[in-house]
Amino acid sequence: MQNSPRPDAIIEARDLTKVYGQGDGAVHALQGVSLRVRSGEFVAIMGPSGSGKSTLMHLLGCLDRPTSGSYRLAGEEVSHFSRDQLAAVRNRHIGFVFQSFNLLARTPAVGNVELPMLYAGVPKDERAPRARALLESVGLGERLTHRPGELSGGQQQRVAIARALANRPPLLLADEPTGNLDSASSAELMTLFRRLNREQAITIVVVTHDVNIAAWAQRVMVFNDGRVTEDRPVTGAVAKSERDALAAPAGVREVRV
Repeated sequence: MQNSPRPDAIIEARDLTKVYGQGDGAVHALQGVSLRVRSGEFVAIMGPSGSGKSTLMHLLGCLDRPTSGSYRLAGEEVSHFSRDQLAAVRNRHIGFVFQSFNLLARTPAVGNVELPMLYAGVPKDERAPRARALLESVGLGERLTHRPGELSGGQQQRVAIARALANRPPLLLADEPTGNLDSASSAELMTLFRRLNREQAITIVVVTHDVNIAAWAQRVMVFNDGRVTEDRPVTGAVAKSERDALAAPAGVREVRV
């Protein structure tokens, strides 16, 4: 009974390991990591380069499989799924935001946001209206036809967030999402994440090396040498972030998708 997943946990991992290579050259990227993230939580994962945080993000995002251990996503054991099964799980449950935006350079913003819906089989007549609504919700209603090269870094990341939300996932995973942004754009982005978390109860997990970005979360997990060395709620830092934060980005309205 003790090993049964708790119904309010969207992420529940037990004793995850990830080993790259074999023999003397083997790299133990994760060494028995266990964690639980409740639905609707906002969690930051921190740690130095090589600590295992990005490896963990790949496992949580079903982009890779652990060497050993158990991983339940939304109550479903996925640690031994095939690549095709993992792709289906990603499509249903997870939206991704990356440091480098990963937008199609020759495709306008609305087309970039439509792309995940195309893969998910959303009917054509639904894709464009939903993409437009998502871009409007992140303050880019007047940039629908702009290509990535015609947008600022902060605007490109907002397109990436709209794209991540295209299939209405309950979980958003963000890997160093502010790494290519200036401080003002970073604050705008984190304001948007906070609004998504509070208004839509979307679970958000952010990997970051920046303590100021982690301060926006409700909880911080610290990694070192493939292990969780600290797991604590964020208290005073959050209050300071709230006081110091910029107002919502110009044009951003209540996020309803």
